[in-house]
Amino acid sequence: MRQYSPDLTPPWKKPNPVPEVPADPGLVVEEPRTGFCGAVIRCEAGTVTLEDRFGKHRVFPLEPGGFLLEGRTVTLVRPKPSVQRPTRTASGSVAVPGARARVARAGRIYVEGRHDAELVEKVWGDDLRIEGVVVEYLEGVDDLPSIVESFAPGPDARLGVLVDHLVPGTKEWRIAQSVTSEHSLVVGHPYIDIWEAVKPASLGIAGWPRVPRGQDWKTGVCRALGWPENTGEAWRGILSRVRSYKDLEPELLGRVEELIDFVTVGCGP
Repeated sequence: MRQYSPDLTPPWKKPNPVPEVPADPGLVVEEPRTGFCGAVIRCEAGTVTLEDRFGKHRVFPLEPGGFLLEGRTVTLVRPKPSVQRPTRTASGSVAVPGARARVARAGRIYVEGRHDAELVEKVWGDDLRIEGVVVEYLEGVDDLPSIVESFAPGPDARLGVLVDHLVPGTKEWRIAQSVTSEHSLVVGHPYIDIWEAVKPASLGIAGWPRVPRGQDWKTGVCRALGWPENTGEAWRGILSRVRSYKDLEPELLGRVEELIDFVTVGCGP
């Protein structure tokens, strides 16, 4: 059996451990074998790149005790990646880290269809949860008068409604006018469908095509753009390209913000 001798070296004679120092950008160190002194500009797996005061770059291996920092021997290590928390929500509002969803208000926002609801959730979802606002969809505006009557809007239960292609003089416009009151607000955007409120540039297309009257608009768009005639799949592709309010037309942004303000300002919790 192998015998091990105890280490009888006095503590004061033992070499001090070489400290590990993160190779953060801007840290100035010297490589003692070459005498090259410079600031860290990049640290990758196994190497560090230094830049001297003349702008010259040199790449060195990350070896134990391989550098001098203010005259002391150190071991450079890769810095830990920092966790970048978003400072803005997708709608452009200031993000509130760790904020919990508020208990749902009595007030509601209705949108015309499922695609509208999914788009509003993707861009304004964080804001709506903090405000406690629930979004539901109508599947058309013909039933809006009965929905408003059943909802019975009031000072602490305001109702906001977003309607597609709300043009003065149309049937949808007359319905919207009939249910608008002090505690219910109906607003609309000029687009035939919520798809059209997504900026063409965000989708990599020159513009939304014109679809002949009498033809289903979404199907016509898919045909004109050479997309598979599966409107559900097409919408999923469109929605995936929307990352923030910057991908939406201002006419939609203003209307949604108006509704959020209407159902939250001056209302009870």
